[in-house]
Amino acid sequence: MAKKRPQTKAGKQQLKDGEIPVVGAREPCPCGSGRRYKACHGRAAAQAVTELVHRPFEGLAGESDWVALRELVPAATVELTLKGGLPEGVPSVTLATVLPMAWPALRRDDGSVLLALQNDTSSGDLSRDLADTLQRALEVEPGTPVTPRRVPADGPRLQDLLDPDAAFEPVVHTGFEFWVPDAENATPEVAASLERANAAAIPTVLLAGVDAAYWCETPEKNHLRWVMPHPEEQLLDALARLHAAGTSSLGEDTRLVGSFRAHGLVVPVWDLPTSMGAEACEKPAVAFAERLATALASDAPLTAEERRARGGLTNRQVTLS
Repeated sequence: MAKKRPQTKAGKQQLKDGEIPVVGAREPCPCGSGRRYKACHGRAAAQAVTELVHRPFEGLAGESDWVALRELVPAATVELTLKGGLPEGVPSVTLATVLPMAWPALRRDDGSVLLALQNDTSSGDLSRDLADTLQRALEVEPGTPVTPRRVPADGPRLQDLLDPDAAFEPVVHTGFEFWVPDAENATPEVAASLERANAAAIPTVLLAGVDAAYWCETPEKNHLRWVMPHPEEQLLDALARLHAAGTSSLGEDTRLVGSFRAHGLVVPVWDLPTSMGAEACEKPAVAFAERLATALASDAPLTAEERRARGGLTNRQVTLS
């Protein structure tokens, strides 16, 4: 007898790629192929969520400050503006560096939303992770935290949800009291988390005269960490020119000690004496920004001394993300 050809189940709707929801890896793929999700549409989805996006905040207003708040600043908030305005029942959306209990987001009792920036994420695209968390926070009941989850590979990114023309203006706090409207009446768990976070926070100040430059105080010395948006090779050349000329410092007893790379941007770091507070950095930082602009505009080949200076800077560069 001839073998019967396998029949597909009648009435099984075949979904288009854009309509395939995310399910468990070992579950049948929703597309109706009969294969497990991980061997069908989940394969492309898994590759998409693990592929690293090197500049997740590119295209957002204040990209340098997004990087700083993600990697450098203990306690800060920013009011976010959504495309098309806020949904009904949501009076505000606020980006925060961290939230109590390491929540990815929280919808307060009054309906306002807090979105945490420094949490671990499940994919290689931090912007997509945050956008997914934000969308869920807008939809949960007031008084509810948002829990982590695996993010759909085709979900929106922050660039799809936020108004690109709105200002991005970080407010740096001395502690984490912004977590709760009434810190004195917080639950024991939140109060304990607040106490631990405040004890670990490094005093940090955003300079007013230049963009994305953050002074911080440590027991042995102070530092200035400045997130810069310029192309890396061009910026390193400019810093090398200034370093070779002896003009890369911010004044007496200060020195440019190197840089690190975070989310596709370069962050030069200066050592400062403990006596140099944030206010004392303002004028030297503005003057340095002017020198840097001149160095960035130069297209002359680096001299031998400048090449040595550049080598020293790159040898001391590390990558955070």
